[in-house]
Amino acid sequence: MTDDDAAEPAQGSIEDQGPVEISPELARQLENKRDDLFEKFELHDEFPPEVVEEAEARTEGVQDEIADEVEDRADMRPLPTWTVDPVDAQDFDDAISVLERDDEYVLWVHIADVTHYVHPDSAMWDEAIQRANTVYLPGYTMHMLPPVLAETVCSLVPGEDRLAHTVEMHLDKDDLSYQNIEIYKSVIHSDERLTYKEAEERLDDEDASLHDELSMVFELADQMHEQRKEEGSLVLNPRRDRAHTIIEESMLKANKAVTHELMWSRGVEAVYRVHPQPSPDEWDDALREIQELDGVSIPGDSWDDPRKAVNATLEQAPERQLGKIQWAVMKVMPRAKYMNDPFGGHHALNFEIYGHFTSPIRRMSDLVNHWIVYQNDVPENLVELCDRASDKQKAGETAEREYRNFLEEVGLDPDAVNNRGVEVVEDVEA
Repeated sequence: MTDDDAAEPAQGSIEDQGPVEISPELARQLENKRDDLFEKFELHDEFPPEVVEEAEARTEGVQDEIADEVEDRADMRPLPTWTVDPVDAQDFDDAISVLERDDEYVLWVHIADVTHYVHPDSAMWDEAIQRANTVYLPGYTMHMLPPVLAETVCSLVPGEDRLAHTVEMHLDKDDLSYQNIEIYKSVIHSDERLTYKEAEERLDDEDASLHDELSMVFELADQMHEQRKEEGSLVLNPRRDRAHTIIEESMLKANKAVTHELMWSRGVEAVYRVHPQPSPDEWDDALREIQELDGVSIPGDSWDDPRKAVNATLEQAPERQLGKIQWAVMKVMPRAKYMNDPFGGHHALNFEIYGHFTSPIRRMSDLVNHWIVYQNDVPENLVELCDRASDKQKAGETAEREYRNFLEEVGLDPDAVNNRGVEVVEDVEA
């Protein structure tokens, strides 16, 4: 799972520490703050009973239903397949497979087939449209879909057959261009669920299960990452580990493939992700602020493209200045928006056309795009859906920022709370 906008550094999970201990009084303060934010930003926590009932009904007889579906889908179960997610992930909506041939890589990105269960005739669809996104507060999650569904039949758990929407990409070895793209319904079987830490360990252990596959896909992902930078894609977190690079690049490639197919092969409207660029003066302000930081120098040969200038500077800058460089850029970046037309492209990624497909469990934009790909049916209220997705994403991000500020005010580290969770104890050491 990854944020496909490549806007902010990913927060890793701390796997070797216990939960943050808080007192019952502090727990009540946190709950009250969350309630205030829910009301302020019109965020919904509890699901209506009819939505929960519908979700629970869709979890019955799952394996029989999947067995019935196999004849009408691509059977990908023999293909080595795995997921990589944070240690505290609650659902697994993407899995990958890879194959190397003489002249090409074949990369499969399998996405949970949420629209098999959540469709426009369902109460769950209506509720997902209202919520628009899963909202992640540090240590607390408000789901877009009922967890009873999202964390079970929609989750690509290991050792069980699951329905998926597969993006199969044949990539030329020389320039990594798409030689062929196929998008189809499938049945998959994830062999393992890896955390980022476990994936790193498998990469280092030649005798470990999936070592060869992970090494192969990292080689591909690293090439895709370097190519993106050379072509002008902004990379604000250049020191991401190998496991995160694998997932980020694979999801970016799949999202790009799907939305290119929608626009160029079908010529249909969809939920595209459009990111305007800052004005030349705004970029100048950001670069000047970066250049004035102690120990930081923008390489002289990169000034022509501000994105390349930032990339080159981040690679050379002292660790203590990375956050300030990232913040200088984020301050001048316009917000990305969901739109029914890709005109304008995605400035930060430097993609002419881009949209979201790989996270239908947590983003309405992806859910709608799954339906459009599957049915070739564009909702009549698509513009309204795009606007709602943009507005609710902004509301969720603002709520998260305010909650993080509150945690700091009461003496808690938001990252520690986010990565480790909390435990209420009667006697908390000072």
